Amino acid sequence: MTEDASAASESQSPASPLPAAGGAVASAQWQSDAQGPVLVLSGDGRQLSTLPSPPDLPRQPGQTLRLDGRQLSHFDSRLAAALWGLSKRSGLPLDTATLPAGLRGILQLAGQTPSLANAPPVRSRRSRWLAQIGISWMMRYQRTRTTLSFIGEVLLALIKAMRGSTAMRAEDLAFQLHATGPASLPIVTLVSFLVGLIIAYMGAAQLQRLGAQSFMADLVTVGVVREIAALMTGIILAGRVGAAFAAQLGSMQANEETDALRAMGLNPVEHLVLPRVLAMALMAPLLTTFAATVGMAAGGLVAVGIFQVEPLDYLYRSSQSLTLTHAAIGLLKGTVYAVLVALAGCRQGLNAGRSAQAVGEATTAAVVQAIVWIVIAASALTIAFQRLGW
Repeated sequence: MTEDASAASESQSPASPLPAAGGAVASAQWQSDAQGPVLVLSGDGRQLSTLPSPPDLPRQPGQTLRLDGRQLSHFDSRLAAALWGLSKRSGLPLDTATLPAGLRGILQLAGQTPSLANAPPVRSRRSRWLAQIGISWMMRYQRTRTTLSFIGEVLLALIKAMRGSTAMRAEDLAFQLHATGPASLPIVTLVSFLVGLIIAYMGAAQLQRLGAQSFMADLVTVGVVREIAALMTGIILAGRVGAAFAAQLGSMQANEETDALRAMGLNPVEHLVLPRVLAMALMAPLLTTFAATVGMAAGGLVAVGIFQVEPLDYLYRSSQSLTLTHAAIGLLKGTVYAVLVALAGCRQGLNAGRSAQAVGEATTAAVVQAIVWIVIAASALTIAFQRLGW
């Protein structure tokens, strides 16, 4: 019976001996013994890139594809790939007990042995809550350290510029002055005019109850010049200029242009960051003054046109309430906010990843970080000036 089964099996998948390079004959035949079908491999296995399919037998629990590789003289990765494909086609794991150790190791790496195929999946151990807190604080520490290091490099570049030995070009500074100043006037005008209207309406609604509409000039002038103009200018610059800085430098980082500058001996902070920071610092007082003027004019339109305040009375009270202290505080706050916006945008851009998604994330992070810094600086400066009695 065994011989008949063997002959039938061989007739289903006849072997095709191949002449090997070393003179040995490579063959792969399905034979049968008392335990069932077995694939006998012999000769130079480097010539066996394809293997015959196993005979159709009823599936049983724990069934495997039996292999007999004791007669193999040579093998390579092509034979391992053929065995792996045979296991995939049949859906059964391989019994590699009689294969050479090297071939068995390759198949084990592929996960085709019964021990690896039937092994339970490895589950990643979740970090405990204390470890998660530690990781979160370590990431915050690294971000803070990167920010402080970047600010230090900017200060060193500024000192070198004051000494006259810097890689910053005058053309770059002029271009950034135009991008941050005149190019921002339309949006600054619109927002400042609308904010001035809102402040005038809010103040008039309360002052009208007391019949003190004439004090609208004091409210609008002090509020706009001292706080609102600088704050709105900083937020506008964060959304328009700060995001542009982060996108520009992030794209250069992704395209390895900053690495090229370093390879040429140029400091990216001096060549790219310093012109942007100086341009923001120089244009911020002008933009703040312009925003305050537009806001006071909008408040005057509401007071004169709607609440019947005399134009000369409004101008007089505005001039009386507009002191040098209020103007200086407003200009100082506007400059501080603009510098923080430039630092946030350049910091995120130079430390962005090298992909399009990383550039977008850096742009978003720059706007968020700039607004957070502006709010913190506004709170700190307001408390400090109130304590000083200014």
